[in-house]
Amino acid sequence: MKLYSKPGACSTADHIALQWTGQPFDLQVMTAEDMKTPEYLRINPTGAVPAIVDGEFVLTQNAAIMGYIADTYPQAQLAGDGSPQQRAQAARWLAFVNSDLHPAFHPLFGPARFIGDETQFDVVRETARKRLRGLYETAEKQLQGRDWLAGFRSFADPYFYITLRWADRTGVDLSGLPNIAAFKARMESDAGVRAALTTEGLA
Repeated sequence: MKLYSKPGACSTADHIALQWTGQPFDLQVMTAEDMKTPEYLRINPTGAVPAIVDGEFVLTQNAAIMGYIADTYPQAQLAGDGSPQQRAQAARWLAFVNSDLHPAFHPLFGPARFIGDETQFDVVRETARKRLRGLYETAEKQLQGRDWLAGFRSFADPYFYITLRWADRTGVDLSGLPNIAAFKARMESDAGVRAALTTEGLA
């Protein structure tokens, strides 16, 4: 299995998940320029990461890739213990990160996509930060008494962790959220997380 990842993008979450499987994999670290080359566009015509190639099989979209990693390496239990309930819980929190948290950052990364008036960019960004604060408060409640979002370590956790790195970079207020702070520290002390960050030049 080969993963195409851009350092610090959501694809780094897939890299962490692969580290957690303990199985060998290939990694291609991409730049923005690499993602627009004809060679990569044949793999992912949208010119985005992540993408994986597993033999003749090509897959894009982060949530789908996380599920594929979990199903390919079930011994890692990234979707739980094999029960429908645990898989559903893991998928629920993956969906929260993929469908709620990640898109909420888009106004911070590119406000021009939401409003043409440059004088209003700061307003758009501040509105996004307030929305993100509310979403993180939801995660804070979920982490009360738990080490991991689903109650067990799952494929939701690396993705959530990557958004916390984005939050630090974009000025999202995470103060007064001790459960999230503990989660972030837990992730940063994890050997698989450290290996992924080091390989991608993020450590």
